[in-house]
Amino acid sequence: MSTVFHSAYYAFQLTKRAASDNAEKLTRSLFDATIDINPHQVDAALFAFESPLSRGAILADEVGLGKTIEAGLVLSQLWAERKRRILIIVPTALRKQWNRELYEKFSIPSQILEAKSFNARLKAGESPFALDDEIVICSYTFARNKATDIRSVSWDLVIVDEAHRLRNVYKKGAKIARELLEALANSPKLLLTATPLQNNLMELYGLSQFIDPHLFGDEASFRETFGSGAGDAQRLEELRRRIQTTCRRTLRRQVAEYIPYTNRIAFTHDFTPSDAEQQLYDRVSEYLQRDTALALPSGQRQLITMVLRKLLASSSFAIAGTFEVMAKRLRQTLAALKTVSELDLPSDYESFDEIADEWSADEDGDGSDDIAMSRTALQSEIKELESYRDLARSITQNAKGRELLVALNRGFEKLRELGAVKSSYFHGIAPDTVVRSATPTRWRLCRPNRTIQRFQQRC
Repeated sequence: MSTVFHSAYYAFQLTKRAASDNAEKLTRSLFDATIDINPHQVDAALFAFESPLSRGAILADEVGLGKTIEAGLVLSQLWAERKRRILIIVPTALRKQWNRELYEKFSIPSQILEAKSFNARLKAGESPFALDDEIVICSYTFARNKATDIRSVSWDLVIVDEAHRLRNVYKKGAKIARELLEALANSPKLLLTATPLQNNLMELYGLSQFIDPHLFGDEASFRETFGSGAGDAQRLEELRRRIQTTCRRTLRRQVAEYIPYTNRIAFTHDFTPSDAEQQLYDRVSEYLQRDTALALPSGQRQLITMVLRKLLASSSFAIAGTFEVMAKRLRQTLAALKTVSELDLPSDYESFDEIADEWSADEDGDGSDDIAMSRTALQSEIKELESYRDLARSITQNAKGRELLVALNRGFEKLRELGAVKSSYFHGIAPDTVVRSATPTRWRLCRPNRTIQRFQQRC
């Protein structure tokens, strides 16, 4: 039974001061959370508060160690303290996952903000980002487009998931990262990434600019101090000393004593494309290598080429619709004799936004195509694109899809050898199969037949 006294005591527990390295700072706000918290996650959350988020922190645990949980611990405490102006910027494909996990694991409501909901709130006379009782979740591209609105809000915290997308902010061509850097300059930030460093030390410098632009000085100073002498032990130690104030990273081997990871066994399975698939690949590859492809805007040629190659490697079904879109765009151009300023890929290809966010090529094009377009050239390329579309549609089975079914059976056979599956429940790819993981206490119901049947229809 709750009384006024209980309410007052609960409020006192939530708001009383606690040292930033004291777990009591977090446990008071997690009464309703449905999560199993591990020690390294509590340590990471406390590390984030040590600033205390005056500038922010980078949580860079290895994949699978629960960076989302760590961010949730920080969110829960701020939420309990009535600091609820919180923005979460994530890749497009992760918006719903964050929305669901915040509610299911932390009982915190959130709203995914996109063009439709943004305009609806504006039409209703409301400030789209002024959600005092809901956390705002949006994509990188949306945040970039609404940078001015984001800058105008006094955020209590901004969380950026997959933050390695911002690592090239020091480059002139990284427009999204640069605009977000400016928009979030005055907001406390929590960057989440499993790969803060991928290619060179400059990426670490780029991420640090979001947390503390004065940590390493300007770009020239960083290059001079840590660039050429990166192999010098003394300089590396100085780099570690500086970055440890803003970045925390936990490795799997450090938590093996209390997190029993299932061993992963990888194997390869080769396949040979059919003649039609090989013909489609060769013809499209030749087309993408041209400098005069009218359907590819000059300012985005390399980016679009990368996306099309990913679609081509996926399946003939994935690429067929794209060729139709490209041909349609050129038909519209032919009708109006205008230049192609952009290419609209299928709306269900979520990976486009992700690739675009990470794209950092130093292209000087402005997005317009400076190739002189004649009716003859346009008509010729439209026919060519339509021939690619028709060839892709004529391929009713993909070799990769067929071989995937074989590879799945190989995987299930390996499970049997390892004793991960009870033989009385498993007989190849069968419906309603009960699969047991290597951990004896974990079971799950698998219905591969239904999934395989749908997959066979596509393959």
